[in-house]
Amino acid sequence: MSKYHGFSMYIAMVRAHIRRLPTGILVCSCLLALMGVITLYSVAGMSFDPWAKKQILRFAFSFALLLAVTLVPLQTWLKYAYWVYGGMVLLLVVVFFIGHVGMGAQRWINLGFMQLQPSETMKIGLILALARYFHGVIPEERKRFSFLMIALLLVAIPFLLVAEQPDLGTAGIIFLSSVVIFFLSGVPMWIFITAVLLAPLIGMVGWRYALHGYQKQRVLTFLDPSRDPLGAGYHITQSKIAFGAGGLFGQGWGQGSQNRLDFIPERHTDFIFSVFAEEFGLMGTAFVLTLCLILVGYGYSIALSCRNQFGRLLCLGITSLFFMHVFINLGMITGIVPVVGVPFPLMSYGGTSMLTTMIGFGLICNVAIYRRDEIRRATLGARKSFFGTG
Repeated sequence: MSKYHGFSMYIAMVRAHIRRLPTGILVCSCLLALMGVITLYSVAGMSFDPWAKKQILRFAFSFALLLAVTLVPLQTWLKYAYWVYGGMVLLLVVVFFIGHVGMGAQRWINLGFMQLQPSETMKIGLILALARYFHGVIPEERKRFSFLMIALLLVAIPFLLVAEQPDLGTAGIIFLSSVVIFFLSGVPMWIFITAVLLAPLIGMVGWRYALHGYQKQRVLTFLDPSRDPLGAGYHITQSKIAFGAGGLFGQGWGQGSQNRLDFIPERHTDFIFSVFAEEFGLMGTAFVLTLCLILVGYGYSIALSCRNQFGRLLCLGITSLFFMHVFINLGMITGIVPVVGVPFPLMSYGGTSMLTTMIGFGLICNVAIYRRDEIRRATLGARKSFFGTG
C-alpha cells in the first residue's frame, strides 16, 4: 500500500510539473514538427520512407528530452553550465579525429543510431556558458578589458573550431547569438560601435585569407544569381520558382511541380520550406510563420518576466537563436542572404538540429517554471569561480 501511495504521489508531482509548463510552446513546437513531417512525406513521393518515419521517431525522443530538461532545476543548469560548454568543445575537437566527412565538411560523429553534429549542440552550450558568465559578474566588471577578453575567448574557441570544419553558416550563427547576449547583458555600447567600424576591414581580410573558393562563389551568386543559373545559382533560382508557383493556396499536398520533378535541391533539409510554400501557398506559409512568431513571443515574454539574470539571458539567447535560424533559412531560400546550409527549425530533416531545438525549448520552459526564483550573483565575479557554483 505504501509503495502504491508513493507511486501515486510521484505521478501527481509529474502532473503538477507538466501543468506548469507553457502550453503554447509545446503545442506550437508539435504543430511545426507536424508541418515538417507532412512535407517530408510529400518529398518522398507520398511515403513515410525514408525521411518522415525517422523524423517522427526523432521528434518523439526530442520531446521526451524536452520534458526531462524541465525537470532539472534552473540552479543546476547554472552550476554545470561551464561543464556543458566544455563537453561540447571536446566533441568539436573529437570531430577532427573521428568525424564523418559529408558534403565536403567534417562535421558529424557516427553514434550508430544517429549522426551527431557537435556544432549544432555547441550553440546551446555556448549560450549556457555566456548566460552563466554574465550572471556571475557585478555591473562594474563589465567595463573592464579583462572581463571582455574572457567572454570573447568563450566565443572564439567554438567559432574557430566550427569554421575550420568548415561550416561557415553555423559559425556565423554562433557569433550572432553571442552578440545578442553581449548586447542584452549590458556590455558598453562603444564596443559594438568599434566592431561595426572594423567590420569592413575584417571582411576584406576574411575574404582574402579565410573563405574557401566555394564559399566565395556562394556570396557572388547571392549578389547576382543569374551569373551562373545552372551552377551555383541553381538552388536560389529553383527555390524562387517554387515560392512563386505556390500562389495563395498552393498547388496541393504532393502536387508541387518543382518538388515532383526534382528541381528543388536539398528539398528534405535546407530547402524544405520551398517545397512547403509551393504546395500550401501563402496561407500555409503564413500559418507556419505565425507558429514561429508565437514561439518567439513566448520566449521573450518569459525572459522579461524572469527575476534572475541567468534565466533571463538563457531565455533571450535561445529565443534569438531560434529566430535567427528561421530568418536565415527564409532569407537563404528567397535569395536575401547567401546559401549557408542553415536548416528550418523542426521542419528540416536532421536529428541533431531537432534535438538542439527541443533542448532549447526545454530550457525556455525550465526558465518559465523557475522565473520567480532569485539566484544570487557571485560576489567575487565569474573569473574567480569559473567552474564553481557561482
